[in-house]
Amino acid sequence: MLKTNQAIKSLAALSQETRLAIYRLLVAQGPEGLSVGTIAARIKVNGATLSFHLKELANADMIVARQEGRFVFYTANYGTMNGLLAYLTENCCQGQDCLIDCEPTRPARRKRA
Repeated sequence: MLKTNQAIKSLAALSQETRLAIYRLLVAQGPEGLSVGTIAARIKVNGATLSFHLKELANADMIVARQEGRFVFYTANYGTMNGLLAYLTENCCQGQDCLIDCEPTRPARRKRA
């Protein structure tokens, strides 16, 4: 379970449009993550700006970097993500069995033609 200070850091890191886009991209990508160059191309942001945003997300422990040869790959930190979700919902329904559906719903996927 995250402590309040970590939850605030996580929420602050995600409260900026580019960082939120980067984080959502990495969550969608899964545990293999993406290289910095691929992130830059998909988000359409220059290197210096991307570096700043990646640093902010990493400092909040929302993403993790790994070096593979000359490339740096970033992955969403699912442990922190799940901890943040647990922190935000820990008092749901006053600690009783939930009376409402607290599970996030996913939009229906369109079938590809």
